[in-house]
Amino acid sequence: MTRKQERARARRRYEKRQHSLARRAEHREQLRVVGVMAGVVGLAVVVLAILGFAFSTVQPAVATTLAGCELPPASLGTGADLELPDAAAVQGRQYTATITTNCGDIVMDLDGEAAPQAVASFVQLAEQNYWVDAPCHRLTTQDTLQVLQCGDPTGTGQGNPGYGFAVENAPADGRYPRGTVAMARTADPENGNGGQFFIVYGDSELPDPDGYTVFGTVTAGLDIVDREAAAGVAPGGSSADDGPPAAPISILRVAVTEEKA
Repeated sequence: MTRKQERARARRRYEKRQHSLARRAEHREQLRVVGVMAGVVGLAVVVLAILGFAFSTVQPAVATTLAGCELPPASLGTGADLELPDAAAVQGRQYTATITTNCGDIVMDLDGEAAPQAVASFVQLAEQNYWVDAPCHRLTTQDTLQVLQCGDPTGTGQGNPGYGFAVENAPADGRYPRGTVAMARTADPENGNGGQFFIVYGDSELPDPDGYTVFGTVTAGLDIVDREAAAGVAPGGSSADDGPPAAPISILRVAVTEEKA
């Protein structure tokens, strides 16, 4: 064998060896990629499983309405910027208000003689459709305070019609019997009344020395409030007996008519 032939044979062995090494390296890379992909898929499965568990445990339970109630509409989420109406417009007059809710009608007599400013405000807000799709945002089920609070179209308890007025016709003894309709207010008795009110479904006591304006009485539909109270307070309220009602209830509209003598 000549020197030239030996060099050619050695070169072929070298090329064959390099080709073999390249194939092995390629095979190792393929195994590495497959392993990485398997790890990614496995991690994805674990992540999805964790997310699935998180969603199933963290998502709040959807509140359900009472039997016979429609699903409440979405809140419009806005207040208003109105002027305080003249109390003299309703002085001495009596009104009937029908609050249509997603659970039926609640009917009230409004006393323009005892609480003219509150009644004038209530009439105006009804005429302005202020309470359209407004949720009742607070229920209390305490032994001495049993009320359903409504009248805030934002659903937060912070909304107002753009004005305030003072307390009137507050009971001196701080007692609010079943069926009473009174104004909710801020801590300011001189300017804290607005558009929010509460319906008393069980004899209650509010010892605040400034009191709360009593302006009406429920004449029909108090059983709706009773059923709301029986369903209790939703989790996440300020306490187990004070917070949003577990069964959502919203005002759909309010109609007010004057009672003719």
